[in-house]
Amino acid sequence: MTAQAEHTERAATFDVRNPATGAVVGTFPVDDDAAVRAQVERAREAQRWWSELGFAGRRPYLQRWVRYLALHCDEIYELGHTETARPRADVQFELFAGLEDVRWAAVHARKVLRERRVAPGLAMANFDARLSYQPYGVVGVITPWNAPVYLTLSGAGVALAAGNAVVVKPSELSPASAIAVLEAFHTANPDAPPALVSWVTGFGETGSALCGSGVDKLAFTGSVPTGRRVMAACAPTLTPVVLELGGKDATIVAADADLEAAAAAVMWGGLFNGGQACVGVERVYVVQEVRDAFLDAVKKQATGVDVGTGPLSAYGPMTTEAQVEIVRRHVTDALAAGAQALVGGPESIRPPYIDPIVLVDVPEDRPAVREETFGPVVVVNTVPDVDEAVRRANSTEFGLGSSVFSARGGPAIARALRAGGTTVNSVLTFVGMSSMPFGGVGSSGFGRFHGADGLREFAYARSVVRKRFRMGPDMQVFPRTPEQFDTVRKTIRLRYGRTFK
Repeated sequence: MTAQAEHTERAATFDVRNPATGAVVGTFPVDDDAAVRAQVERAREAQRWWSELGFAGRRPYLQRWVRYLALHCDEIYELGHTETARPRADVQFELFAGLEDVRWAAVHARKVLRERRVAPGLAMANFDARLSYQPYGVVGVITPWNAPVYLTLSGAGVALAAGNAVVVKPSELSPASAIAVLEAFHTANPDAPPALVSWVTGFGETGSALCGSGVDKLAFTGSVPTGRRVMAACAPTLTPVVLELGGKDATIVAADADLEAAAAAVMWGGLFNGGQACVGVERVYVVQEVRDAFLDAVKKQATGVDVGTGPLSAYGPMTTEAQVEIVRRHVTDALAAGAQALVGGPESIRPPYIDPIVLVDVPEDRPAVREETFGPVVVVNTVPDVDEAVRRANSTEFGLGSSVFSARGGPAIARALRAGGTTVNSVLTFVGMSSMPFGGVGSSGFGRFHGADGLREFAYARSVVRKRFRMGPDMQVFPRTPEQFDTVRKTIRLRYGRTFK
């Protein structure tokens, strides 16, 4: 029996439609509070079995999952394309990055989370100290619509590698891709308990139910407003959360940058997935010295970008009408405030598609600079020097990703940027690097996916100390004696009363 077979028949369902054609591509249940709680309880039973396997026992299950998806990748490409109308190459990019996340976590989980000895310190030298990382139990994962394959694998895969069971609530706009990825785990591992990797479907109420269902940790990827609601829903039960929220990622182009390479990277980073990516390039600060040459390179890169549903199109349609209107508002407001359109303009907005738009010299107080646009719009503003570029890049509430283009000063500029991840002479690379943590600061959220920090995010630290022998003076017994007090006083002065390394 698969995990989906455990979903009972319900009167309430919803349809998922292809955003380009409007055709219905699937019908899914609206899971209510009772259904969500029941799914979490089933997952809790499965987690006990999974935890007892240990790192060595769990690793083959994750590897079989990765292998199955790799061998059936064309099916995932087709389903993702049918559901979201995105080019198959976008779905391929998602799957590639997600599989690497699961592979890395499976291989490195033991090394990162295994029990290890810790130095007990001078005062406790007679103790054996051990540190381990224990799985929380059941982890709830709420994923957005813009990258259902990648974010399902990234969240669920790392949580599983740490020893947890997972219950995923995918976006109501793209659940089929996420469910197919989760079903693949059980197809590849038919002996695993069906509830070990499972899901619930529905709207915001279903996500809220998952927050209050008794899950031991909740991982959410999505917008800032929804992230706040997730925190509020988890607060009554003190359920810890990982929040990967929005961004307004900035790129700095210094005078010594390779301008052609920078322009190519900025256009890809700003237009990938139709700009519907939390780490998409939305703002560019180019120093005055190379402004004109850089704008020429950007315009050349934007020319002939293929927007459509072809297998190798640059990007596809916008997923929601509401997002189209946000883009329209940002663009029209910026132009009314004195910005210039280097590429495209209001005429580029032809729902459900939006052709590339590059706005130049947008006032810093306008929504196109301050708010997340989440569309194929890139703002390029001119600055007198790199210091001013850094100041402006750091001036928003967000702090997810950033990038720098400079032949010599890249690392120094990167250190000055307030962001969870920065790339030098590239864009977005840290997101696909499974060994590196991914997450933001400020309104971009907290907690991390990927890497050792991501594995530890889905496990809690447990300390176990064992007294091996008696060592005087014993400060943990009564009565206290003058001799003991004097001995400890001398020890403190000798140990800490001088400069130490």
